[in-house]
Amino acid sequence: MDNIKLQSEINQIAWKACDSFRGTVDPAEYKNYILVMLFVKYTSDVWKDHKATYEKKFGKGNARVTRELSREKFILTEDTTFDYFYENRNEKNIGELIDKALFKIEEENKSKLDGVFRGIKFNSEVALGETRERNARIKNLLEDFNDPKMDLRPSVIGDSDIIGNTYQYLIKRFASDSGKKGGEFYTPHEVSKLLASLVGAKSGDTICDPACGSGSLLIEVAKTVGDNNYSLYGQESNGSTWAIGKMNMYLHGISNSKIERGDTLNHPRLLRDSKLMTFDVVVANPPFSLDKWADTDMTNDQYGRFHRGVPPKSKGDYAFLLHMIETANPIDGTVGVIVPHGVLFRGSAEGKIRTKLIEENMLEAVIGLPEKLFYGTSIPAAILIFKKNRKRKDVLFIDASSEFQKDKNQNSLRSEDIEKIVKTYKNWKTVDKYAYVATLDEIAENDYNLNIPRYVDTFEEEEPVNIAATQKEIAKIETELAKIKKQMDKYLSELGVV
Repeated sequence: MDNIKLQSEINQIAWKACDSFRGTVDPAEYKNYILVMLFVKYTSDVWKDHKATYEKKFGKGNARVTRELSREKFILTEDTTFDYFYENRNEKNIGELIDKALFKIEEENKSKLDGVFRGIKFNSEVALGETRERNARIKNLLEDFNDPKMDLRPSVIGDSDIIGNTYQYLIKRFASDSGKKGGEFYTPHEVSKLLASLVGAKSGDTICDPACGSGSLLIEVAKTVGDNNYSLYGQESNGSTWAIGKMNMYLHGISNSKIERGDTLNHPRLLRDSKLMTFDVVVANPPFSLDKWADTDMTNDQYGRFHRGVPPKSKGDYAFLLHMIETANPIDGTVGVIVPHGVLFRGSAEGKIRTKLIEENMLEAVIGLPEKLFYGTSIPAAILIFKKNRKRKDVLFIDASSEFQKDKNQNSLRSEDIEKIVKTYKNWKTVDKYAYVATLDEIAENDYNLNIPRYVDTFEEEEPVNIAATQKEIAKIETELAKIKKQMDKYLSELGVV
């Protein structure tokens, strides 16, 4: 079957499976059940496919079959497969059976999946309702995923990234339906693609996202490398989102990844010898202006991240930014971060930090994005690029805020918009009404304010007004209005109103 058609069919079935939850369970919550079931269905189908191959080769019941299955990427048993769930879909304790099976899958695959399913309970009355309605939802979910077209065996779908694409498709749809909560676990694909193109990861790089959500940005950066010679690292504070990120990596066939759970700012987990690990490329779309980001006074931060100053507790933007800069390779590390525009011009502690970063000549580019690109907020954002040991002594400003695809609820970047931004960044030249290469002296003269309109003049001069022609047009309109008024008075008089 054509892969495009197959991809579309699988996407549709997976999205239809949400029907049992819509209207009664919040999308931000039921996404976990859908994504876990997709993960189990895929790993089960792979295990089943390989088992059939081994049985054909060695014969059913042969000990060699069991030995080969024990070496699989994910180890399953008959009572932890999707088929087992489906066969027991009418059991009154189906939720409990699935929870026990998920726990067993974790235990059998501890190095990969430890803790991934712990926060997702199919037998939860709070999340899925009382026994009868809970069982009905689970049964419907299993029957939807048992659709013949949802056959995810490698012998059917091949080695393509169909299952990874479906996972990303679902995450995007969930983010859209979840409103403000959607922005917590997903960066729009077009924005991820743009940022990935700007940071330019290469073969052999270590790549990190300290606020990785579901891992979509990390995966997009990995795609630009061109081979599998890279390592991905991430940290995420939300438990269920962390679990999605772990599964997302495996379903995209990425085994060289390490996704940690925890609060990056207060409890960084990506450490080596009790010190922060450093990476060739660091990217993130951290939460905008996070309030109460610090658990304690960060003046004497044990990891030395805030020696340029401590950001205000009411806004965590620079806290994430400083963490990223400290974890970038000190020789030639690159940082790409998405920030709200306030980061460009706010004063006080943030202004002092911004000044020091610019004086240290680490700021490479400031790129203004259109409004309404992100889930849960309509405000425009910007991308900041930093580089360690820069040779250039200037900064590129790009105003890309007016070029986008306008949609009803959310705008998006078109491929031509992304290409223009990337091309302008690589060319590093001033472009009239779009980009400007500013010297460090110019930025200093602006008191280290990075507000893009200070550097990129997008003002369009209007054509001079023809006063005589305008007055003539006004006189004409006034004459017509007088005629209409006279006619209306006549009608009203005939009707006896006046």
